[in-house]
This record gives sequence, C-alpha cells and structure tokens, in this order.
Amino acid sequence: MNRPALLRFLLVTCLLAAGAVQAQPKVVAYVPNWTDLKTFATQIDYAKITHINVAFENPRDAEGTLSFHEGDGLVITKAHAHGVKVLVSVGGGSASENEAMRKRYFELISSAKRAGFVAKLTEYVRAHEFDGVDVDLEGPAINGDYGPFIQELATALKAKNKLLTAALSKGYGGKEVPEAALACFDFVNVMAYDATGPWQPKKPGQHSSLEFAQHNLDYWLGRGVAKERLVLGVPFYGWGFGKAFREGEYRYADLVRQKPEAAQADQTGETIWYNGLPTIRAKARLVREQGYGGVMIWSLNSDAEGPLSLLSALQGALN
Repeated sequence: MNRPALLRFLLVTCLLAAGAVQAQPKVVAYVPNWTDLKTFATQIDYAKITHINVAFENPRDAEGTLSFHEGDGLVITKAHAHGVKVLVSVGGGSASENEAMRKRYFELISSAKRAGFVAKLTEYVRAHEFDGVDVDLEGPAINGDYGPFIQELATALKAKNKLLTAALSKGYGGKEVPEAALACFDFVNVMAYDATGPWQPKKPGQHSSLEFAQHNLDYWLGRGVAKERLVLGVPFYGWGFGKAFREGEYRYADLVRQKPEAAQADQTGETIWYNGLPTIRAKARLVREQGYGGVMIWSLNSDAEGPLSLLSALQGALN
C-alpha cells in the first residue's frame, strides 16, 4: 500500500472508530447516598453503566459548603477502577420541597454570591475526584438566576475538563430553563416519569409510559437540544393507588421479589404501576433506533438481581 493510500486508510479507520465511540449509548445511574453505600458500592455491575450520579449533596451553610457522605468516596474509587465516570448531583427533592434549602440555593446562585459558589463547587469536584456536576434543580427551585449560574458553572468546569449535566422535567420547571443554559450541558437527563403519583390519588395509571417518554424527548428536541445530548430517564420504581396507595414509591426489586411474574407487566396488585421488562426494553430500543444519547436510571438501588434485572434488560436492548 503506497503512502497516500495508507493515509486515506488510516483516516477512514479513525473516523469509523470515532463514530463508534460517539454512537455508544450512555447508561447513567443515579445512586442515592442515603443507602448503605459501603455495601452497595460492591454490588454495582459497573460493566453495564457509563456514568454514576451520586445523589444528593447540598450546601450545608450560607457560604455553599457542600456535604460529602462517607460512602461517596468508595463509589468513586470503584467506579473509576472500571472506567465509569462519577458526577455529584446537587439539588434533588429537598431543594424543591424544602423552603429553607430552596432559599439557600437562591441566595448562592444570586449575582452577589454566584462566583463564590461556582468556585466552591469546582474545588469540591477536584478535591473529591468527581468527574463533574449534575444539577438537579427542579420545579420551584428554578428561578431567574438559574441561567446565569449554569453558564458560569459550565465555564469553570470545562476549564478543568469536567462534565456538566442536568436532570430536567418538562412539566416541573422545564419551561423556566433558558436556551442559553441548555446549550451549556454536556447532556440532559430527561425525567420522563411521574406523570401521576400520590399527589394525584384520584388519577391512577401508568406514570411513565413509552408514549410519555417520546413526548418528553420531543419537547426537549423542540427546545433545541440535539438528540445525542438527550438521555431518557426510566423509573426503577412504581406508585400505588387505591388499596395500594402510599406516599412512598414501590421499589421494582420488592415487587418482583414478592411476585416474579410482575416483571413481565407494568401493573400489579391493587393497583401499582411501574415499568416491567417489556417496557424498559421498548424504551431502550427507542433510544437506540432514534439515535438518542442513552438512558438514565432513577434509581439503581431499586433494581432486582439476576434475570429480572432492569439494568440488564436495558443494556441488552441498547447493544
């Protein structure tokens, strides 16, 4: 092979390799740090995920000093040993529902304190060897300072070669997120679940259907987020209605432990709605066939082990 032909061959090979890397779907797993992370970190199948979001760490004081749970470090060490990136997720339900925490965030992302808070977040990521920040400010926790905060945080993190992502909901604050902020995220985790739940006890039904997933993806596409930066959120939990009503979620692992055949359906008992294996596989095929960036799991600690694992079903259908 002569030199020009060899160069063309190498160029094509590199382009094909780059395309293969870009096409690899992300599997982003939220890992709540209120679980027993010392045990759970040893049980995670790291080969089946690409990113872990440790949820949640939040500012402990008015100066923006973030909490750090003891088990976070073990997850980071084990994930990195398997080539899995780990982000710290800030916000969550406490930032939306807890008035004091929400007020603290509003103060920290205000023009007066924003630069200091961004600097603290950036240093926190470096000190604890995180690979980036996932911003999970939702609903009433998104105000007019959200956009400028995201832009400044993106500038600081990208200067350190760190990731910036977000968990966003179309129906719970999504319209308050400006396009300028959307452009800053490496990818967006689309929370395509909770169409109904215990806050609507008279509206029983599937809270995370395939149609609902497509509808949510279409919304963010319409807001200008490219397909490859949209990561579809799927639930590893369900909500109960009627005689099964309760404020808290039902873990998928618990449902199939009590009734293994429930893994093949989306509804069980009186009446609990969730995503079983067929729906999870259908969502993974949607992502793969339409060229979206991947899938996001809330939350990994609710998965079942063995052949009924939703994570295994996702990976099989994605690849």
